[in-house]
Amino acid sequence: MTTDLGTPGASAASTGARTVAPTGLTDEERLLRDTTREFAAREIAPGAAERDEEERYDRTIFTRMGELGLTAVPFPESVGGAGFGYRAWTLVMEEVAYADMAMAVSLSVHILAQYSVVTWGTPEQRAWWLPDMLSGEKLGAFALTEPQAGSDASSLRLRAEPVGPADAPTGYRLTGTKIWITNGIEAERYLVFATVDPSAGARGITAFLVEAGTPGFTFGRRERKLGIRSDTASELIFEGAEVPVGNRLGEEGQGYKIALSALGEGRISIAAACVGLAQSALDAAARYLTERSAFGGPLSDQQGLRFMLAEMAQKIASARALTRTAAEMKDRGENIAEASSLAKWTASDAAMSVTTDAVQLFGGSGYSREFPVERMMRDAKGAQIYEGTNQIHRLIVADHLLQRIGRQG
Repeated sequence: MTTDLGTPGASAASTGARTVAPTGLTDEERLLRDTTREFAAREIAPGAAERDEEERYDRTIFTRMGELGLTAVPFPESVGGAGFGYRAWTLVMEEVAYADMAMAVSLSVHILAQYSVVTWGTPEQRAWWLPDMLSGEKLGAFALTEPQAGSDASSLRLRAEPVGPADAPTGYRLTGTKIWITNGIEAERYLVFATVDPSAGARGITAFLVEAGTPGFTFGRRERKLGIRSDTASELIFEGAEVPVGNRLGEEGQGYKIALSALGEGRISIAAACVGLAQSALDAAARYLTERSAFGGPLSDQQGLRFMLAEMAQKIASARALTRTAAEMKDRGENIAEASSLAKWTASDAAMSVTTDAVQLFGGSGYSREFPVERMMRDAKGAQIYEGTNQIHRLIVADHLLQRIGRQG
C-alpha cells in the first residue's frame, strides 16, 4: 500500500489557525493531524461548495486519501493498516470534516465497512476484503437501514435464504431492500445485514460481504438530501442475489452483535467529524466578526456577539473531550457503548447549535449560499439522525445508568 503519512504536513499557521487545538498528542499523532490538515485544506476544501451544489461525489479525492494512507489509519499493521489508535483516527476525522463534512462521512462509513471484517472475519476474508479497501482502491458501504428498520435495527426484513442443506448451506439468496445507504452507488464493497429467520428478531440477523456487480444486486433511488449532498445515499435492491457461504461474516445470528459493535466505533468517528464541522463554523464566524464593521467598529467589539462565540467554543470543547475520552476507551479495549453514544449525541447537538449560531452571526450573509456556514448548518442536521438518532442515544445512556444503579442495589 502506498502511503504518504510519514511526510510532514504544513504547520497550523500555514493552513489557518484554529481557535482550539487538542493537546497531549504524541509526535506521530501531531504529524498525522498536520498532514491531514494540509491535504484537506489543499484538496478537499476548495471544491466543497461546488460538489454540494451539484450533489456530486468526487472519487478522485477518496483515491487521494487512500494514497495518503488515510483509509488505513485506525487498523493494525498485522492486517495491512497504518497502526494508529482510534484517538489518532479522531484527529483525521476532525480535519477532513473541517474541510467538508460530506467527505468525512464517506470516509467514516468506508472505515466502518472494514472494522467488522478486521474483528470478525476469517483470515481468508481479511485477505480478500481488506487490501483494496485499506489502499482506497475500493470504496465500502455499510448496509443496515431498511424502510421499516431504522433505529430498530432488529426488525430488518432483507431475507437471506440458505441455499443447499439447512444445516450446511453452500450459500445464501438475498431478497429485499436497503435504503439511505451512504456511499450507495459509488461503492464496490458492501457489508450487508439480512435475516435468516424473520420471526427470530435480532437472533436471525446475519452479516454478509457483497460485491458490486453480483447478479440480482442493483441500485434504486438516490436520496435528495438537505445536507451532506455530495456524498451519495441510495437504495440497494436485492432480487435473489446469491452469495457463497464464504461471504457470510461470522455465524448465522451473529449479525446484530456485529452491527452494534461496528456502530459503537462509527459513532466515535462521526462525533469527531461533528467536532471538526463545528470548529470550522466557529472559526469562520470569528473571522467574519473581526472583518465586518458596524456601529463604529468591528462586530467583534459587541459584547453580545463575543458571548455567543464563547458559548460556541464551550460546546465544541465539551464535545471534543467526550469524543477523545470514548476513543481512548476504545484504544484501551474497554466497553464503549455508553461513551460512544454520549460522544455522538453531544457532538452532533453541538454541531447543530454552533452552525446555527454561525449563520446568525453572519447575518443576512449567513443565509446566502455565497458563504459556507449555511452548508455547514445543513450538514450538521443529518448527524443528529444517522448512526442512531440522538433520542436513541439518550435511551442507551439511560439504560447503562440504570443498570449500574441496579447492580449497586
